[in-house]
Amino acid sequence: MPGPIKSALLAASAALLMAGSAMATTAAATAAVPPAVAAALADPARSPAEKARDAARKAAEVAAFTQVKPGDMVADVFPGGGYFTRIFAKIVGPAGRVYGVVRQPSKDSNALGSDPAFPNIRIAAQPWEQFNPPEKLDVVFNSQFFHDLYNPEYGAAGGGPQGAAKVHKAIFEALKPGGVYIVIDHAGRPGTGATEFSTLHRIDEPVVMKALTDAGFVLEAHSDILRNPADPRTAGVFDPSIRGNTDQFMLRFRKPKR
Repeated sequence: MPGPIKSALLAASAALLMAGSAMATTAAATAAVPPAVAAALADPARSPAEKARDAARKAAEVAAFTQVKPGDMVADVFPGGGYFTRIFAKIVGPAGRVYGVVRQPSKDSNALGSDPAFPNIRIAAQPWEQFNPPEKLDVVFNSQFFHDLYNPEYGAAGGGPQGAAKVHKAIFEALKPGGVYIVIDHAGRPGTGATEFSTLHRIDEPVVMKALTDAGFVLEAHSDILRNPADPRTAGVFDPSIRGNTDQFMLRFRKPKR
C-alpha cells in the first residue's frame, strides 16, 4: 500500500478509536457480578480444573460485560475447549441455548456438544462467512479469534479485509435487533493493523472498531479488565515470555434496534 494512503488510513483509524472511546462507556472492574453469573461460576457441573482458571481469566467480569442473561440465545465463535461456552450455558439456563460455532467439527467440539451436564449447548459447523445458527441471537461472543478471520488458512472467504467483512456482516444479520457482539483479542502495536494475524496472533484495536462499525454495529462499551500495559506487544501470544498475560482489549458492540 502506498505510504500516503496507508498513513491516511491509520490516521482515520486512530480518529475512530478516539471518537468511539468518547462515545462508549468504560466498564468498571468493580461492577457487581449478576446473580446468574455468580451461580453459573459456582455450578457443580463445571470441572475443578475450569474453576481454577476463573480468577486468571477474569471470568466473572468478562461474563458480566457480555450481558448474557437467563433465556438468551448465544453463539460462541470458535469455542476451543468450551471454557466460556459452559459458563454461558449455565447463565442462560434451560430456557436458553449456546451455540459453539466452528468451521469444522473436532474432538473438542464433539465433546462440548454431547456433554450431558450442559444439554443446552449445540454445535453449529459452517464456513465463517455463512455464520447463521438456527435461531436469532441475543449475544455473539468472539474471544481471541477475531484476528484469525483475516487469515486465509481458516477459510474466512479467502481471508483478508474483504473476507473478514463478509463474516462481520453475517454475524450482524444473525443477531436480533438490539443484540450484542463481544470481541476480545490480543492487542497489536499501533499502526500494525491486521498484518500480524498469523505471526504474533494480534490485531490493532482500531481495525476491529472500524470493521464492525462499517458492518453496521455501534460501539457501546469497552473494558480494561484484560489489559496489561507491561506487554510490549512485540512477541507472539504463545511466546513463554507473555503467554497468558498478553494485553487484551474487550469491546461490546450493539446491533441497532432499527
